[in-house]
Amino acid sequence: MTEQIAIDTRLRPLEAFRAMRRLMVHPDDTREVFNIFRALRGRSGVKTFLRFAASCSGQAILRERPSLLDALSNRAALRDLPAGSVGRTYLGFMEKENLSAAGLVQASEDWDLEPVPPDLNFFRARMRDAHDLTHTLTGYGRDPLGELCLLAFMYAHTRNFGMAFMVMMSWSKLPKPARTAVKEAWRNGRKAVWFQDQPYETLLWRPLDEVRHDLKIARPSQYLALVG
Repeated sequence: MTEQIAIDTRLRPLEAFRAMRRLMVHPDDTREVFNIFRALRGRSGVKTFLRFAASCSGQAILRERPSLLDALSNRAALRDLPAGSVGRTYLGFMEKENLSAAGLVQASEDWDLEPVPPDLNFFRARMRDAHDLTHTLTGYGRDPLGELCLLAFMYAHTRNFGMAFMVMMSWSKLPKPARTAVKEAWRNGRKAVWFQDQPYETLLWRPLDEVRHDLKIARPSQYLALVG
């Protein structure tokens, strides 16, 4: 399968630095985050996809082609789920932050214009759509520290150096307690079950605490102590 995935995997550090400078000026411009990920992904995306495609769960997902975006966009169905479930908690998070599942789709429209195999394209879209769901699963908010903690957590699951790069570029500006929270997030990410082949659609109805236990997601104590 490796030979069938012929995409540009060169690292582009200058492109990443330029995108980071633009992001510092416009911190809400999610497009620059995607630009950084693209510039520094190297072979991480291909390796992650191949691991996904080799897993039993990933193979089932590729066969069935469920639409995670549709599941996360169906607010009526999410609202009917039990209180404390992953889906209901996710819905509360999205409504509180005034977000929509389609928002990341718009931000990533220029993510990558080169043609890729359909399975890889499907996987990329699925991981993009899962971003706000990972906020819910890990317990990190969308405040600046929460986003950095999530990047540190998810680096263990994606190995996209762009995530580590964004944390490193912010490191010198972080007070010591915030650095401790980011370090904890990195450790928690390493200990958790690999996220990328999770059947997210079937997790939505399950109790959040139960899913966190099964996925070995530790409580983000240091982060919560800072944000309340």
